[in-house]
Amino acid sequence: MRLEVPDGVRINPMDWLRRQGYAVHRGGDGQTSYVRRVGGDAYPRYHCYVEQVGPRLVMNLHLDQKQPSYGGSAAHAGEYAGPLVEAEAARLRQALGVR
Repeated sequence: MRLEVPDGVRINPMDWLRRQGYAVHRGGDGQTSYVRRVGGDAYPRYHCYVEQVGPRLVMNLHLDQKQPSYGGSAAHAGEYAGPLVEAEAARLRQALGVR
């Protein structure tokens, strides 16, 4: 699910996401993203990538249900829509002060 930070809202993504319960995650490819565990285990977890698209900051959010099931693959059971992802997106929008 794609979340755009509205014009006029200035945030430092790393600091802001940490305040929302996310931790920095560095993937095997060196790309930085952010994760928030749903329960006490490593999975399921919300996973958020942040990128600058023109003048806008865009967050791409999904729910990782489990880790990749075979070595050398980034494939995982991820949900990019649905009630859990929508609820987390709504929580993040509210924290940004937007709908």
